Amino acid sequence: MQTESLNTQEYDINFWKAQDGFPGLGRKLRITVALPNRGGCAYYRAIAPYAKLAQLYPNVVEVRFTENILGIDEEAAKKNVPKWKEDWDWADMDWADIVMANNISNYGGPYTARVCGKTKEKNKIFHYDTDDLLTQLYEGHRLEQVYKSGLSDITKFIYHNSDIVTVTQRKFQDRIKEFMGRGILAVIKNAIDYELPCWNAQKTFVPKDRFVRIGWAGGIHHEEDVKEFSGVPHFVNQRVGKENVRWDFYGRPPVDPNTGPDWQHDVWKNYERIIMSGFRGNKNYTINPALPTDQYGVMYSHMELAIAPLQMNEFNDSKSEIKVAEAGRYSVPLIASNVGCYDETIKNGKTGFLIPHDAPKSEWVSILSKVIKDKDMRLEMGKNLHEITQEYFDLNKVVHHRLTMYKKFYDWKKGLV
Repeated sequence: MQTESLNTQEYDINFWKAQDGFPGLGRKLRITVALPNRGGCAYYRAIAPYAKLAQLYPNVVEVRFTENILGIDEEAAKKNVPKWKEDWDWADMDWADIVMANNISNYGGPYTARVCGKTKEKNKIFHYDTDDLLTQLYEGHRLEQVYKSGLSDITKFIYHNSDIVTVTQRKFQDRIKEFMGRGILAVIKNAIDYELPCWNAQKTFVPKDRFVRIGWAGGIHHEEDVKEFSGVPHFVNQRVGKENVRWDFYGRPPVDPNTGPDWQHDVWKNYERIIMSGFRGNKNYTINPALPTDQYGVMYSHMELAIAPLQMNEFNDSKSEIKVAEAGRYSVPLIASNVGCYDETIKNGKTGFLIPHDAPKSEWVSILSKVIKDKDMRLEMGKNLHEITQEYFDLNKVVHHRLTMYKKFYDWKKGLV
């Protein structure tokens, strides 16, 4: 079998709705999803899409979820002691036709590699999915030393021994081709379940258009990225008037009442210091808390503009355009660094703006000031982006691409492709 890319859009929704059982099996396809955790990456790439497959195509597929497919002793794992449960029955793995593992488990890289190895020992199909370039991490990322201590090599092992590897975009795909063995490498775009309440919240509006709200949502690994935006709010305030703009930054973790602030809060204090460099006087910005994954979308109902500053490096350049799917749902145009695959959907003046990665910060200031002052442009760009996201990023419309990928794998395995 040769390593190659698959077009996962060959069969449409109606084809899959008409099936009674998975083609060629004579019964439903059985998939066990080995979750790494319950975090955001697992939610978007494993939990949401496979729950949706089971919901929309119950005659074609059965899905099980497990966070411990190997039977590790959870209490021992918390103490970093490798210990396995006795008489583990392997039920979820034995039941499956396909074992799908996402990213690196909280139990560690060796655990994830063993999921791959044990799946192959049992002659099952192993599907590995990831949305981060785990073979390359940029200097300054908090997990840089973890990667250097062996995670990169473990990931290459997994790529080489997987039957199917899926990533989020083409440049990511190109960067890991050399590590593939005799498996299939395919792009499956991130998508969102727009039927969830958080993606159908009432859009809030500013009374009498008194100011424009600009929002950024980020996690705890963006210290180098926020440097790309350092001081920009201060200069935009000067250009358009502080009273005409509000800045909202979302993602600060809640404080544990028992332990108080931890290192993650120090990260966000540093974010604030970097981003608001030069800021003086009364605040026209707010640092907002993180929201659970199933409430995440509400943030975008409070924005007129969304921003996505990113440092140019191979890791970031392999990222998906998930913020397009998020912002576009609420007709919010996106202004982003031209890093990753934003250039597939963001067209200057049509759906948002792309800032060249090597542009001076004055380019951010100029573009933001222009869009803040031009309401008609904002509304038109938001409308255009919304139309794109409705067609290409609605999980209910595109989740069947995973079934097509599995069908083409089976056909290929039989020598029919």
